[in-house]
Amino acid sequence: MVDAVAPQRTALLAGATGLVGRALLSLLLASAQYGRVHILLRRTPPDIKANAKLEIHEIDFARLPTAFPAVDDVFIALGTTIKIAGSEAAFRQVDFDFVVNIARAAKNAGATRLAVVSAFGADPASRIFYSRVKGEMEIAVMQLAYDSVVVAQPSMLVGDRGRMGQPTRGGEVWAARLLGPIAWIIPKWVPADVVASAMLAAIVDTKPGVHVLKSATMHARVVP
Repeated sequence: MVDAVAPQRTALLAGATGLVGRALLSLLLASAQYGRVHILLRRTPPDIKANAKLEIHEIDFARLPTAFPAVDDVFIALGTTIKIAGSEAAFRQVDFDFVVNIARAAKNAGATRLAVVSAFGADPASRIFYSRVKGEMEIAVMQLAYDSVVVAQPSMLVGDRGRMGQPTRGGEVWAARLLGPIAWIIPKWVPADVVASAMLAAIVDTKPGVHVLKSATMHARVVP
């Protein structure tokens, strides 16, 4: 008896212009697991090309559309820094409000699995504002009743933000130049494509419940 082929799923990606988001978009479009990929953007950059699988939604993240696309799996790779955002309130809007609101809207539209990029040291009780907001975000999305939640907690990312027209971050530039070729053996530094691959592998293979991906374990994950 021949096993039935599992139907392809539909994915939603928010944050497709960031380091991890760019890598996730490429993986999702290439994956046989997904027949449709929706991405949420403020505006579409010229290097995101048309694809038969891809549906682009240009939105205001502060005012999500009432008609949300029906999807199975949600990937959220939104994030900024206090310096780039300009204030703690602006940072919290992106890294907490936008993330939680998208996750909630997608859940209400039928999504059952969620993968989100957080950060090393995320802790709702932290005295460090950045880490506290990340920890509060994790708790909030875990309470949305998804069947499965994957939380990626990378430490320092290795990637070329400048090439994508994004503000560079000093520590990441240093890491990319000196550690890029050997980042896979230094768990503290995680290439963005490794984070993306680990998130996708975890979502595809995951069992119900909450699953946290630490930097060291991400290096061992591969795209199925």
